[in-house]
Amino acid sequence: MRVHGVGVLLTGASGVGKSELALELLSRGHRLIADDVAEFTVERGRVRGHCPRLLRGFIEARSLGILNVGKLYGARCLLASATLDLIVTLDAPPMHSETGIERLSGHRSVRTILGVTVPEISIPIRLGHNLAVLVEAACRDHRQRRAGYRADEDFARRQLKEIRKQKSR
Repeated sequence: MRVHGVGVLLTGASGVGKSELALELLSRGHRLIADDVAEFTVERGRVRGHCPRLLRGFIEARSLGILNVGKLYGARCLLASATLDLIVTLDAPPMHSETGIERLSGHRSVRTILGVTVPEISIPIRLGHNLAVLVEAACRDHRQRRAGYRADEDFARRQLKEIRKQKSR
């Protein structure tokens, strides 16, 4: 998918809700590259995702079957290819409590695809979470990080400054 200008690969176990999330993102004006079968190549040191021509424009949603998203949402919702900028993994909720670091910086890591390192963020699925909003926020945050801004570091700096100010009193 392409969300707020960021090429996103939605991953997770079968039945976790990737296609439903993709449909929600499409309804919010974002674009689909491929469902289930994406082909990847490396171009100028970056991974690029494509959809096989036979599958272009189709998505399989549990309970609904095969849907033609171009006909449902308009041809503008489809994109032939996009650079892979971010991987979003939908996970089961963690069995252990989160640490303070995870609360500040999220569940972030990297994954190597075709020899290229791609940032990855894991979003635990919880009842009542709006995954589309979380993916949109992750993509906006990714753009800010690429531009050199990190909210977690900004917050930590502010907090440290306030602690030092309190100590000096």
